[in-house]
Amino acid sequence: MATMLETEPRTVRIPATMKAAAIDRFGPPDVLTLHTVPTPKPGPGEVLIAVHGAGIGVWDTEIRAGWWPAGKPKFPVVLGTDGAGLIVAKGTGVRRFSIGDRVWAFEFINPKGGFYAQFVAVNAEHAGLVPERLDLLHAGAAAVTGLTALQGIDEHLAVRSGETVLIFGASGAVGTLAVQFARRRGATVLGAVRGRDAARLVKGLGADATIDVARDENYAEHLRTLAPNGFDAALALAGGDALKTCLDWVKPGGRIAYPNGVEPAPRKRPGISVTAYDAEASPQQWTRLARATEEAKLEVPLAAVFPLARAAQAHERVERGHVLGRVALRVRTGNG
Repeated sequence: MATMLETEPRTVRIPATMKAAAIDRFGPPDVLTLHTVPTPKPGPGEVLIAVHGAGIGVWDTEIRAGWWPAGKPKFPVVLGTDGAGLIVAKGTGVRRFSIGDRVWAFEFINPKGGFYAQFVAVNAEHAGLVPERLDLLHAGAAAVTGLTALQGIDEHLAVRSGETVLIFGASGAVGTLAVQFARRRGATVLGAVRGRDAARLVKGLGADATIDVARDENYAEHLRTLAPNGFDAALALAGGDALKTCLDWVKPGGRIAYPNGVEPAPRKRPGISVTAYDAEASPQQWTRLARATEEAKLEVPLAAVFPLARAAQAHERVERGHVLGRVALRVRTGNG
């Protein structure tokens, strides 16, 4: 059975129910199963997106396992904080988009359900037009990670041409994009990675050099050789002792930024700016991300792609760690 929603410029048939990967309780990956749930309806200021691709984040696995920062959950909970697809319906007051627009979006703890679903309803302010360079699968994998990477490089570190920047955790979902955004700024980019494959990936994305903090016992000396005068800025995307050692080489007056959730968080350092931040989604931020994506000729590395019905296996892959790029769900094919 399908319902009819008034849309512009035409009416689109939207099913009353949809498939979604959801949990009925917190627990290990196998609690994440395919459900049939009501299709959400866009309220005032919202858009309904037919999802094509969705990203899998570490935070998604933490939510599935029991971390819930927003009161008491109402099960079943459809997971997923970001993705991309086509707009198929609009709530009242939405003027920025048309039916059929390709959009990416980010909505954390969405009361109407997440992106592991055939449809998602989100605040229109939290969605933006996908740049032509990206198909909808790669856009879905790069929505929140793209915002996080770009805001870290452009806003919180304010990277300038000629500076030397360290990306710690450069082979991950955010790091692989941050490397490219830093290169776009004309910076010399050093990537801290773990393993040969990670180093190869990051160099291929434009890093001037890498240090292997897992295999190179002398990585600190290697870092000093690569940046004899220290580096101007560092984006910390993973914690640990190696991060502490690397950050000792930030110049006086330098800058450190890290997304909230990096543990242990970088400590305050005399004469150095240390900033924690969360990715923000707004019309202006989506416009900046789309422009930067085109300017950087952005590549979005995918470590693995799973169908919606195998979301549990996608979580297992994320929890195994050492993910090069991002794990994604392919919900639909075509139109991307």
